[in-house]
Amino acid sequence: MTANWCIATSTGLLAPLLYGYARVSSKDQEYNGQIDALSHAGCAKILAEKISGARADNRKELAKVLKALAAGDTLIVTRLDRLARSTRDLLNTLDAVAKAGAAFKSLADIWADTTTPHGKLMLTVLGGLAEFERTLIRSRTDEGRKRALAAGIRFGRKPKLTPYQRKEALERLADGEAQLAIARTMGVDRSTISRLQSSDPLFVTFELSHHPLKFIGIGLEELSRRNFAGQKRPRCDPI
Repeated sequence: MTANWCIATSTGLLAPLLYGYARVSSKDQEYNGQIDALSHAGCAKILAEKISGARADNRKELAKVLKALAAGDTLIVTRLDRLARSTRDLLNTLDAVAKAGAAFKSLADIWADTTTPHGKLMLTVLGGLAEFERTLIRSRTDEGRKRALAAGIRFGRKPKLTPYQRKEALERLADGEAQLAIARTMGVDRSTISRLQSSDPLFVTFELSHHPLKFIGIGLEELSRRNFAGQKRPRCDPI
């Protein structure tokens, strides 16, 4: 990627400026033709870069232009596709221009000119259509999600432990085995076993207020099955 500032004309410091933005997608292409057109349009500053327009967040020189805009300034491009490759990117960029109190103009797209009432109307209609499209997409996505849930499809990452492994891990925790030891034998992180223990509603933790030791935990099922008076007590780990 390359970038160049080009001073085409000189204006007063307090006067509104015309900023030009030129872009080509690859290093083999040249933006000289765009710079000539923007200079002819009266741009005082022209920023150019060689980078793909697929994403708007990686165009550093465009970000510099948007940051430099002040109230009354105008951002000019030769064609809309030099500024954005999608309707969403275009509207986001135009919103940033409007928030700066500046205007926007495309030389090849006469209707895309917020310095005129007709241009503002066209871009407002474009924004409304884009919002309508997003609403339809959200609606279709929600319907598809509901159908998938009804069919028993689960979303998100695949669980690291099978139901059998979860049951085995909880039983070993109830017997007092350390979380790290269980995690190593099952090939998972200790945090996975810890989350399993904390998310199990049948798992409770007891503390001995009169002794510097505490029980790791005992499942409610295990509590009902054991008789501590006559059986071996669960192993304790230091605090």
